[in-house]
Amino acid sequence: MVQITPQTLDEAFNLVNAELLAMFLKKHKDYGKGNILANGELGIAMRISEKIERTKHLLVTKQEPQNETIDETWIDVAVYAVIGVLYRRGWFQKLKVK
Repeated sequence: MVQITPQTLDEAFNLVNAELLAMFLKKHKDYGKGNILANGELGIAMRISEKIERTKHLLVTKQEPQNETIDETWIDVAVYAVIGVLYRRGWFQKLKVK
């Protein structure tokens, strides 16, 4: 993997957004829509809450993660937040991945 060093904050933001999309597509292939549709917006909020609690625990205890990295957890939180917006707008329910 080539390490890219952004020169501006907006370049850095775009790099992270590309990671969000890649993570969304990767996990969407495994999970589909059922896990989100089953519990709706409250389920999305609960998943974000679990990710935040995990992150807080790791940061406070200074433990090394045994599974996903803290960066991956932040990406998951951001992906769930985007899914929440898509869900509220009705797009998650109606649209398919290309």
